[in-house]
Amino acid sequence: MGAPALVLFDLDGVLAHYDHGPRLRTLAERSGASFEAVATELFDSGLERAADLGDYDAEGQMQELSRRLGVPVSVQDGIAARAASMRADEAVLGLAGALRAEVAILTNNGLLLRDHLPEICPPLFPRFADRVFCSAQFRLAKPDPEIYLRCVAALGFAPEQTLFIDDKAANADGARSAGLMAFHFRHADGLRAELLALNLLEPDA
Repeated sequence: MGAPALVLFDLDGVLAHYDHGPRLRTLAERSGASFEAVATELFDSGLERAADLGDYDAEGQMQELSRRLGVPVSVQDGIAARAASMRADEAVLGLAGALRAEVAILTNNGLLLRDHLPEICPPLFPRFADRVFCSAQFRLAKPDPEIYLRCVAALGFAPEQTLFIDDKAANADGARSAGLMAFHFRHADGLRAELLALNLLEPDA
């Protein structure tokens, strides 16, 4: 088997470090609602999960959060909060930039993130420009094997040409079930070793 032609990255936990806390604090500060209320209405209520599955676009999700909290929350508030929660992993981005393959992102996230990721996490661009795919657009979530098939088809590749990387073992297993190669990410050094073994990197990269 030859080297993969496409490397498909998870976002949170692989290309970027993510923490709910700063996101909730930013939404609370910008809206005037309490941290606890934001956590309840965004996460505990299932609103974020519904957005991740495509039930809301960016504007709709923020309008629904506003309704539930009883205070205005704008799309720009949502963007700022998501940006506060993320920090690019420079080591992994360095590996992505050195790959002998096409790259793309497949993340369990809503349309707010997909549509505004250049503003939310600028270091990912231009490397991943026009190559960000999310669960909301497919109305499916990892580890459902169908989401991987639809994503690689949209990119013009076959499953067997694709390496998928995720920090959740279940998501890597889902990709394997769909016929992709998969790697369970733990740290950049382990990923570098895997990419070298697959002949996707120069030895000095």
